[in-house]
Amino acid sequence: MSLRGGDPAEIGGYPLEARLGSGGMGTVFLARTSSGRPVAIKLIHQQFAGDEEFRIRFRQEVAAARRVSGAFTAAVVDAAPEAEQPWMATTYIEGHTLAQRIATKGPLDGAELRRLAIGLAEALRDIHRVGVVHRDLKPSNVVLSPEGPRVIDFGISRAADQQTLTMTGRVIGTPPFMSPEQLQAPRGVGPRSDVFSLGTLLVYSATGHGPFDADSPYLSAYQVVHEEPSLGAVPVALRAVVESCLDKDPEGRPSADELLVLLRDLPADLGGTDGGGDGAGRTRDTVTLQHLAKPAAPHTRATDPAGPGTGSTPVGRRLRRRWRPVLAAAVAVAAIGGGVAALKAGGFGENGGGEKGNSVAAPVAALPDGFEPWRRTVESGGEGIPDELRCVARDDALFCGGGGVVATRIRATDGSQVWRAESPGVPVQGMHLVGVTDDTVLGYRFAAQDAPQDPSSEVVAIDADNGRELWSVPTGAQSTAVTGRSQDATVAGSAVVTVDASNSRFEARDAHSGEVTWTTSFPAGTQCAPVMTGPQLLAMCATDAEVDASEVSHPTLYVVDRASGTLGGPIAVDGPAVPVGVDDGGLVLLQAHMEGTALTGYDGVARVDPASRKVTYARLAKTYEGTPGMSDGTVYVSGQTGLVTALDPATGRKKWARQTGVEGASGPVADAGALYFSSATGRVVALSPHDGRQLWTTDPQADGFTGEQGASPRVTVAGRAVIVAAAENTLFAFDTQKPPKSG
Repeated sequence: MSLRGGDPAEIGGYPLEARLGSGGMGTVFLARTSSGRPVAIKLIHQQFAGDEEFRIRFRQEVAAARRVSGAFTAAVVDAAPEAEQPWMATTYIEGHTLAQRIATKGPLDGAELRRLAIGLAEALRDIHRVGVVHRDLKPSNVVLSPEGPRVIDFGISRAADQQTLTMTGRVIGTPPFMSPEQLQAPRGVGPRSDVFSLGTLLVYSATGHGPFDADSPYLSAYQVVHEEPSLGAVPVALRAVVESCLDKDPEGRPSADELLVLLRDLPADLGGTDGGGDGAGRTRDTVTLQHLAKPAAPHTRATDPAGPGTGSTPVGRRLRRRWRPVLAAAVAVAAIGGGVAALKAGGFGENGGGEKGNSVAAPVAALPDGFEPWRRTVESGGEGIPDELRCVARDDALFCGGGGVVATRIRATDGSQVWRAESPGVPVQGMHLVGVTDDTVLGYRFAAQDAPQDPSSEVVAIDADNGRELWSVPTGAQSTAVTGRSQDATVAGSAVVTVDASNSRFEARDAHSGEVTWTTSFPAGTQCAPVMTGPQLLAMCATDAEVDASEVSHPTLYVVDRASGTLGGPIAVDGPAVPVGVDDGGLVLLQAHMEGTALTGYDGVARVDPASRKVTYARLAKTYEGTPGMSDGTVYVSGQTGLVTALDPATGRKKWARQTGVEGASGPVADAGALYFSSATGRVVALSPHDGRQLWTTDPQADGFTGEQGASPRVTVAGRAVIVAAAENTLFAFDTQKPPKSG
């Protein structure tokens, strides 16, 4: 709708184009960034702007919402919680709301309904993991974009709800989609309140009406608290899962992570509503399917002698007793190498995630002797949440590190651990293993919070054979600001090059002995990070002012003599730019498209020839959002919604694009016949490097946050075996010719 009289012409420098809607806490406008990108800006109503408690809560919510960048949510672009009238701008999601879709075309079914359910559960997981409870999940807050469902308006709902209750005692929300505890004790609701709302939303999506449909909101609220849901028209497989979400007791509901496991195990077409025909579309978890296929008693309201609100249908009782064991069984099966369900053998063309008839030429590489599929979780000594590991393969040894693990040696054949060195402190995101030489493993160690006398971060050298610490040295931590990647040290042959703790010079050491071979000061007024381009060592530098402002727009490269540390002449690069790989001896960088300090994607490619100091540039046809990588002379960008795009680094031309089911993937890692991309959940997709044709894909193996961008590749190839690193320090390995079947 058009702007109204009294509406501002712009907010925070963003010209307004239209009014999208208005609610109890604010008005939402359509605006444009300076580059023309559409954004949705929610302007808080003036009456709340003068309340300091509200501002504190709003600041906290904005900070949390900035971290929610999953494939199924609207990312925060900008915000001004301190403005006279606070506001927040998010990505504008094109598409109809779920409410509009149901009103015009009727209920969803089959694969479309299953995709919606999984997408919404994924969104809740991303939101909950950063400490946000949506509290207003309803059809008008779900946008059906071309890339999948997106949950909107989560950034201020929690703060708005609490503040409104303080001021007026009113409950904000839509009763048919609210949880019992939200209606009875709204200030204490937690993440499982959103799970209840998701259950009501799925019933609405499948039937066109909610499970607590009444003529008035007051009667709907009574039904939510005291009566059983009406689920007879819901497909039977989905019905049992939904009923677990609608448990009156929050503790009886699955978490968003657990719900994802149940939803992903449903048959692709969801079956019918009569409970018959469970033979078609059988999933990988037969126990789950058989359990879910038991029909509920349609349109019945059970009475329970224990009092109102405690009754449940027979299926509800069975599911609430059994869904947790079913999840545990699924994890146990996945943990058994060669298990029938999780690691059942299947050829490339037979795998459920591939296209029929696809095949790959048999690679020359062989499996490590005695290899069997395996899975293990590496224990961490860190105080923070375990990070994802990154691994390097050497013969039959696998060296991994990251997060609370400096390094560990694992047998590639069976996943057994030889030794492990722990890091006691809170890890820095993206800093994993430094590298491996013939006899030494190098990783990062972070100091414990109760040990302020220790260096905050160190590079540690460990004997590859026995795990004995050889030496350690404090290291700087500015590389992310300079290069866009966490790379404060690098292995160069048998040496390791680090940045000193004061961020003023490079130091080169023999990797095993720790003997210093040279030191080189950074050019005056700059901070630098080491970058390897094949055998060539480069220094990528930026001015102190740009680093301090987190706006590195004019990086400079220098060739570093690996024997002496002497810097060559400066090579100026148009930035911001992120190194992604090597092509014909030259360093390839993607030029970042920034809006303020926020990275919104990549719109150009630069190639640096260290010998001639010449830089060539090519513009991309559009701004590509996602995680960059490079393999065999091709640049790849993996989008958060699973789209992988291959680009020519010389011309910027798109070679091919392929939509995959792996959200937030990083990669690629290549072998003789495939490119591998993997997400924090351990979901892997293999693509043909020639045309992006999908060869196979796997199911998730861990509960991970899929919204991270810029992550380094998570896959390691050891002959014909693939080792995958996932969240919670999970590692698993399988034969590339017999990948785990996708459900």
